[in-house]
Amino acid sequence: MEKFISFDEIKKSLEKKETDCRAIVNHYLQNIKTKAHLNAFVEVYEHSALQQADLIDQKLVEGKAGKLAGMVIGIKDVLCYADHEANASSKILQGFQSQFTTTAIQRLIDEDAIIIGRLNCDEFGMGSSNENSAHGKVLNALDENRVPGGSSGGSAVAVQANLCTASLGTDTGGSVRQPAAFTGIIGMKPTYSRISRWGLIAYASSFDTIGTFTRTVKDNALLLEIMAGHDEMDSTSSRKPVLPYSQLLHFDKKAKVAYLKESIESHALQPEIKENTLSILEKLKDEGHDVQEVEFPLLEYILPTYYILTTAEASSNLSRFDGVKYGYRTPNAHNLESMYKLTRSEGFGEEVKRRIMLGTFVLSASYYDAYFTKAQKVRRLIKDFTENLLNDFDYIIMPTTPTTAFKFGEHSGDPVAMYLEDLFTVQASVSGVPAISIPNGKDAEGMPIGLQVICNSFKEAELFAFSKYLSDLTS
Repeated sequence: MEKFISFDEIKKSLEKKETDCRAIVNHYLQNIKTKAHLNAFVEVYEHSALQQADLIDQKLVEGKAGKLAGMVIGIKDVLCYADHEANASSKILQGFQSQFTTTAIQRLIDEDAIIIGRLNCDEFGMGSSNENSAHGKVLNALDENRVPGGSSGGSAVAVQANLCTASLGTDTGGSVRQPAAFTGIIGMKPTYSRISRWGLIAYASSFDTIGTFTRTVKDNALLLEIMAGHDEMDSTSSRKPVLPYSQLLHFDKKAKVAYLKESIESHALQPEIKENTLSILEKLKDEGHDVQEVEFPLLEYILPTYYILTTAEASSNLSRFDGVKYGYRTPNAHNLESMYKLTRSEGFGEEVKRRIMLGTFVLSASYYDAYFTKAQKVRRLIKDFTENLLNDFDYIIMPTTPTTAFKFGEHSGDPVAMYLEDLFTVQASVSGVPAISIPNGKDAEGMPIGLQVICNSFKEAELFAFSKYLSDLTS
């Protein structure tokens, strides 16, 4: 069976009866076994995936199959799936089995998607390289000496290496877009609240967003169309109507596009990424679009704001993992206090402990106003500035990442250098607006470059249409 690039190809193959769902699942299972050394999958649901495939094949015969019949999806190891393990790639949730299914996943299953397994990630979604997992690092399929990005590295590599049709990740500060850029695929973070967070193991609740990895914009749009919408189980989920995004991909207007001067002139920006970004901006001008340089004076404050707020939320969210209710419990405790201390010391990895301690510090009585309250005010300034910019312009374009995929160990001894990998992705996360990363060529060593497009809240239809148009321009 040839490699499927898009879900449309799968559907056509099913309609012509050239294949069936069982054969498609077996194709991916074989790929997963062949490429097991990439370490993208933590667990493969071979038995249940084949069972699902057989049921859907029967539905196809009866003409009762859902919109996603034949689509095989991998899920990030922070998303709950009933009667399957979920441990956020952390020792502290070792052996934990979900009692319910994440709303977003359930909506995909209801349309006959097939869930093939759970995917490796940075522990609790904390990292930009997938080096912080209790299950070991994930390898970039294009160069196995390089990182796939993080935290959704396993999700990105699963699609990159053709181990599934699409995958789910989560994006707190760029954890879908950055690995998509590093692996040469499409990664989408929708508007905060567009997809229910019910069933997502929390890192930073006011930032966490479920996102999607695919090879085509249309597949990405289709997944959002099915997962989006209000959920009674998540009071933060939006009640705004969901559009048929996959049917609204035609783009025929002249757009007004901004690009941030500070992102193009950043000293951290790899020259080839700058060159490819400027090249696509020139193509847009040649096509008659209004492309303007704008200044974003708050860029230097975005990362500090993001890390103060997310570490504070992580400190609060992760306090529930204490060895009492579920997951890992130290065998070395001699009283209750030592049980708490040793369980958390032994169960959490270094990066997670670093962020918990930072968050506990900024929430402490002496520093709450100096750091946390001030960061909330700066977040509002960044959000207002971004939204005002998007009221004047249809889209903001910038590089997804300052560099292409770096080598393992290159930044692991320098947390600040690692945090700088999120330099261009955190603006959309702090502001809560949707953003997508699409491929934009390669560097001299053949590693993919990502182009990021941002638009105003709940304008995903326009974002997908413009991104498809850009994809055609860059191909």
